[in-house]
Amino acid sequence: MTRAQARRCHRGSPAAGSRTRRHRCRRRSRGAAADRRDQVREALLRDLEAARYHADRAFRQFDAADPANRLVAAELETRWNRALKQAADVEARIAMHDDTAPGPSSLAALDATRLAGNLRAIWAASTTDARLKKRIVRAVIHEVVADVDDGASEIVLLIHWIGGAHTEIRLPKRRRGQRNSTAPETIAAVRHLALIASDDLIAGILIRNSLLTGHGNRWTRERVTALRSHHRIPVFRPAPDGIEPWLNLTDAARLLGVSPKTLRIAAEAGVVEGNHPLSDGPWLFRRSELATPQAQQVAEQAKRKAKHPARPHPDQKNLFPSTT
Repeated sequence: MTRAQARRCHRGSPAAGSRTRRHRCRRRSRGAAADRRDQVREALLRDLEAARYHADRAFRQFDAADPANRLVAAELETRWNRALKQAADVEARIAMHDDTAPGPSSLAALDATRLAGNLRAIWAASTTDARLKKRIVRAVIHEVVADVDDGASEIVLLIHWIGGAHTEIRLPKRRRGQRNSTAPETIAAVRHLALIASDDLIAGILIRNSLLTGHGNRWTRERVTALRSHHRIPVFRPAPDGIEPWLNLTDAARLLGVSPKTLRIAAEAGVVEGNHPLSDGPWLFRRSELATPQAQQVAEQAKRKAKHPARPHPDQKNLFPSTT
């Protein structure tokens, strides 16, 4: 908080509500101080990452040097020790920064008590950024101890909370040779969709069908491209002459001379062969299949119905007889 803000906080008549204003200014000051502390810690972490990188680089240079060249080896060892000392100094500064953190006041404890009931909503809110989530984690978790239960083939995480409570979480351990792979049904759908759609369009269709990757991520163009490359699925390329061997429902119905609904009903009945890899996705028709007698018969029936629409039977009684 700047001096001007402090003067504005303490300015005003000693009327009712001045105490509320003072509390509000104190909370604002504590929030600004906490933000500054977070910024300082993030800067120190960046310095530590750079120092560790330089130390690792100095070690690799020293390890690659010829031991027979003592002068060069001694100089590289000195640089390595200097880089290690710099990294240790930054770690000490981070530890000192964490040790000098102010303890929670009674008002902060009261605010934390009020927010504890809405912690899940605060964590899931779209306005909660990563920096606030880090502060929440540092405020409520003391440490996390990880262990491996080989008998049950599980990873055991023991969370020690600030209040003294403990929570145990067990996660399945990945077996040797096990890997998170995409479902075979999804791979088959991509193999069919790649006949008429680009990777961008395929990613949108997979998302619309609530399908995820093997690691549980949303599909993107890059991930579809990686999946195709891994399974050697050819990329969709428009035909140079414009005669595509595979058509979607709209183009196939236009080529056959019927409405898309008529062709879809015929495909669902099995009269015309078509592929529908996903429930909320496009239909695929081979161009050669639209030239078969079955497909041509569907087109002829549709044309006859269009020329001779259904009319009422002459013997049908009128529901509203004329009263004139």
